[in-house]
Amino acid sequence: MDTLSVVAASVPEMNLWDMACKGGWIMIVLGLLSLVGVYILIERNSAIRKAAKEDPLFMERIKDYIKAGEVRAAIDFCRNQNTPSARMIEKGISRLGRPVDDVRVTIENVGNLEVSKLERGLPVIATIAGGAPMLGFLGTVTGMVRAFWNIANAGSAQVDLKILSGGIYEAMVTTVGGLIVGIAALFAYNYLVSLLDNVVNKMEGKTLAFLDLLNELNEEEKR
Repeated sequence: MDTLSVVAASVPEMNLWDMACKGGWIMIVLGLLSLVGVYILIERNSAIRKAAKEDPLFMERIKDYIKAGEVRAAIDFCRNQNTPSARMIEKGISRLGRPVDDVRVTIENVGNLEVSKLERGLPVIATIAGGAPMLGFLGTVTGMVRAFWNIANAGSAQVDLKILSGGIYEAMVTTVGGLIVGIAALFAYNYLVSLLDNVVNKMEGKTLAFLDLLNELNEEEKR
């Protein structure tokens, strides 16, 4: 066995846990932020996907109920759906007989409340996406400060790589950790926003369809 092989075999391997421990207290904060981000991603993904599931014939059945004069049945049908769009239409049905503009405003108000509920937690993920890299850079600065502090206290005659290694480890590891958490949070945020946009588009489509139904009913009454 040659000398290079002996040296390579004697070098200890570093796993991810050992590397994270070198980053100091900032890695603990980044770890907590990553756990919060994962929880919000899973919880919001489930909630938004549930809100997006609707009966494709929903508006057709609402139209049939209202034209048949079965308003109570239409409201019960909306409540059984238990989706943001159904709650909007339910509120609109409860305002039948009022001017179309009043009904539209009522539906839009309910829609805004429903969207606000679905957006819960998204600002936190956005904050993690922007804040995690900054925390990583903070670790870089504190790590370099510690490295220079060790150099200053050691004296020029005693400076070696071991004195520098602790601060440099902290500087590099926290930067990597912050970027990983921040990038993952950014992808998660954009993914949830895309799901939410799909739900909002469906809600807007249901609103327009219901308003068209009201206009159609008003025209029939005038004839």
